[in-house]
Parts: sequence; structure tokens; C-alpha cells
Amino acid sequence: NVVGTRAKHGVVYDFIAKLRRNPQELEVLGDGTQAKSYLHVDDCLDALLLSLNDAFCKKAVEIYNIGSEDQLNVIRIAETVTKAMRLRNVRIRTTRPHGGRAWLGDIKKMQLDVAKIKRHGWKPKRNSEEAVRLAAEQLVQALGPKN
Repeated sequence: NVVGTRAKHGVVYDFIAKLRRNPQELEVLGDGTQAKSYLHVDDCLDALLLSLNDAFCKKAVEIYNIGSEDQLNVIRIAETVTKAMRLRNVRIRTTRPHGGRAWLGDIKKMQLDVAKIKRHGWKPKRNSEEAVRLAAEQLVQALGPKN
């Protein structure tokens, strides 16, 4: 899950949009324990540039997983977004419809194996929490005050 300034969908953007509409309550789809890795777009770009350079030098294309080496759950993302928006006493309400998942087919836990690209010299500069915090701060600033 790539997060960053220009995102117009995804959990960070969606939470900001919901909280701009109603700063007292945030609806979280599922039970909030869904945990995935989050990668800031800057780290994603570094990985893409490394893989393109590698392909150019080797005259062969490799396939890599890119991601952070940890996970962050949705409740923690909600807390991070509310902090970035400088909101207090936000009620976080979970929906719990599909065995804790946000929707049928949602992946409850996800962690990519990034060992292959790490052997080529890449690793993310930020963990999932840092990536989400930075993305939330950037998006809040980019969106500006609510009209």
C-alpha cells in the first residue's frame, strides 16, 4: 500500500475526507485490526529507480516485491490521521461486517517479502507508521482548511 501527498484514494485519504465531513466521528470499515504494510511514495520511487537501473545494466528485467518490513493496523492509522488533523476526542466506530474484514475479499493481514530487492541494496527509509504519519501530514497540508 503506497501512501503519499498526491493520493486521492486509500485509507489515509479516505479517513481525512471522512473527518473533514464529520470531525467528531470516524467510521472504520471492519474491526480495525486489519494490518498491512504501508510504503511512502518516496521509498516506492527509490525502489523503482533502482530496479530500472538494474534492468538497464543487466539488460534483463527482474520482478521485486517492494514494501515496508512491518505492518500497521487500521485503528493506529485512524489515530495517526486524527493527530495529523489536530483533532481531539474523535469517536472511532468500527463496522465489523465480514469477520473483521472491511469487505468480502479484503485481506486481513498482508506483509510482502522484500528480501530480493534488499539484496540489491534497497530498503525503505521509513517504516509503516512513519510513512502513514508523513502521508497524513502532507495530505492535510495539501488539502488545506475545510471550506
